[in-house]
Amino acid sequence: MIEKLLPAVLLFFTGLAAAADAPVAPPAAEPAYATVRPMIADQQRLLAPNAIETSEAVDLGGLKQWITIRGADKANPVLIYVHGGPGAAEMGRSWPYQRGWEDFFTVVQWDQRGTAKTLRHAGEAANTAELTRERMAKDLVELIALVRQRLKVERVILVGHSWGNVIGLDAAMAKPEWIAAYVGVGPLMNLQANEKAQYEALLAEARRRKDAAALAELEAIAPYPGEGEIPFAKVNVARKWVQAYGGLAAYRDNANFYFRAARLSPYYEFEDRLAIDQGGQLSVPALLPDMRRADHTRIRETRFPVFMFLGRHDLTTPASVIEPWLAQLKAPAKRLVWFEHSAHLAPHEEPGRFLVALVEHVRPLALPQRQ
Repeated sequence: MIEKLLPAVLLFFTGLAAAADAPVAPPAAEPAYATVRPMIADQQRLLAPNAIETSEAVDLGGLKQWITIRGADKANPVLIYVHGGPGAAEMGRSWPYQRGWEDFFTVVQWDQRGTAKTLRHAGEAANTAELTRERMAKDLVELIALVRQRLKVERVILVGHSWGNVIGLDAAMAKPEWIAAYVGVGPLMNLQANEKAQYEALLAEARRRKDAAALAELEAIAPYPGEGEIPFAKVNVARKWVQAYGGLAAYRDNANFYFRAARLSPYYEFEDRLAIDQGGQLSVPALLPDMRRADHTRIRETRFPVFMFLGRHDLTTPASVIEPWLAQLKAPAKRLVWFEHSAHLAPHEEPGRFLVALVEHVRPLALPQRQ
């Protein structure tokens, strides 16, 4: 029997705010959320003559999957956001920061198979029929092809967050000629190395704080991650202390501001939000074997520029795994950009600085080359 992941098991191993057998009634505040959502939708309307604003299901790998395409000017570079998790859909959580991006980029959000609107509308059987890393990377390649054709661009920017970096780099390496630049945000590069570095950092922080309770729980799961399968019970303990020590959201012991953002999204109804939670419980066990095999630190050279946007306080995907890989990587251009007051959620934690970094470092490499 698969152990349930607790809410502390966050972003890769996505935040699962509700277990599969939890009540499904809307919260008491749902009418208030419904009052606010139209206000946000109206504020975010894109009305310029060359703007684009769509929300639709498209066929990717034989499954109808939901995307949004938003931008103030279709002449801007195209950016595709590949969300983490598995199952941590970003479409409904991006509204607090994304409107600023849309003045400089045409932004594509995508609910991957196994989560959120894609899960809700296509159903569990269709979503789980081929829920694998390989299929999801191919879905992304198909999405890039669709976007290139529809928006008449040669190349796109890929932004892969956390788990999204696994399939994001898979797709970029498969079609390098389609990639103007690649941005890893708190990227998962190698699961075993990541968990080892995370555990060592947690132990060091617990000792620094003289936190007896944390030390007792962390030492009880040793060896971590160990060899072979990582029990979810151990993962739960590690992620509990990642969150408590501000390693998910800097200076915070929770990430409610992130998880609750979908409540006010103009694109999500209650059932879509519920499908994020259901999708995490569905996706993590299905994709964990693929995640164990993932090792993008083996990539030695790319044909596209690579940027790593890292939160200084990130204990979810520690920089100690990422920095040495980037240092040895051969690429047309590469840069490590630090977010000093972020952990794993830099677009949400430092939205202004994140946008400035995208515009200054990434956008110049992606100015459209029209077909």
